[in-house]
Amino acid sequence: MSDGGYKIRNQAAIHFITFAVSEWVDVFTRIEYRDIVLDSIRFCQKEKGMLLNAWCIMSNHLHLMLSAKNNDLSDILRDFKKFTSKEIIKAIENNSKESRREWMLKIFKEEGEKNSRNTIHQFWRQDNHPIELYSPAFIVQKLNYIYNNPVEAGIVDKPEEYLYSSARDYFHAKKCGLLDLVLI
Repeated sequence: MSDGGYKIRNQAAIHFITFAVSEWVDVFTRIEYRDIVLDSIRFCQKEKGMLLNAWCIMSNHLHLMLSAKNNDLSDILRDFKKFTSKEIIKAIENNSKESRREWMLKIFKEEGEKNSRNTIHQFWRQDNHPIELYSPAFIVQKLNYIYNNPVEAGIVDKPEEYLYSSARDYFHAKKCGLLDLVLI
């Protein structure tokens, strides 16, 4: 991805990437918005060749450690962001029980107006900063960072207790997470 000046140079390598919601709005406190992200990841895995190694959804951002079977990681991430942006905005617009609907849509509209490539809504921030994971030590460092996010946020005491993370797949002997993984 070239957003924010960062590019994925080695399309076949495993990368750590964070997608943050515009203005860090806490969208993913609602299960229906988290489910859109999870379903989209599943689609990208099945149909686009995404190889997911680790993940964590927080209230306003998403961490992924991933690569692509077909060496087109930039295309997969672009499509993922585009699709999830539209679907989550639509879900917010159609959610009559969403108490924050007008406020969130106003923020996403204002952010969209600032972006010459997107004048309607800007759901995801532009600055993804993909980082190529070039060594086993760097992979372990990023895994620890991803899995300790909910612990440091005070949501859980142990990484494997957090449902919206692949930590439970790494900490338990049998698979028990929400997404299929390629364990490292």
